[in-house]
Amino acid sequence: MKKVLIISASPRKKGNSDILCDEFARGAREAGHDVEKIRLAEKDVGYCQGCYACQKLKKCVKNDDANEIVDKMLNADVIVLATPVYFYSMDAQLKALIDRSVSRWDDFGKFSGTEFWLVATMADTNRDMMSATLEGIRGFMRDCMEGSVERGVLLGCGAYEKGEVRDLPVFREAYEAGLSC
Repeated sequence: MKKVLIISASPRKKGNSDILCDEFARGAREAGHDVEKIRLAEKDVGYCQGCYACQKLKKCVKNDDANEIVDKMLNADVIVLATPVYFYSMDAQLKALIDRSVSRWDDFGKFSGTEFWLVATMADTNRDMMSATLEGIRGFMRDCMEGSVERGVLLGCGAYEKGEVRDLPVFREAYEAGLSC
């Protein structure tokens, strides 16, 4: 049994990327894994102030939910990072969490072998328009979390209105991805 942590950055509950998170979770639970889903919209995660006090304290000085979420990331076997694409980038909620993880920079060696799944949805139907978003997330994984393993990418292209992702092949793929982790 693996500890699966799903981080949904969608500000819309039951938005397209959030729906894919639920399908991934359903598959992972059916496979017998311990699954936790965090909706960043329901958490208090402020932006990084760049004060670097965290380098001495080993936690951020801001008293919000970011420290707890980063701790959960460090203890997960599988992490799903999900975001809608806004102006060809990850949304602000996911970017804020990534920036706040600098507080645990020294612990990032613990990610060796951690499996990552990337989930992104956007209105545009051209998959190439997703590249900047994916590179931003991959830069975090590849360059900051050495030894992590990208297991897969689930792209919901052409999903703008809430729920449209259910009509795309990626809806089934998200469930199957959860089963496979």
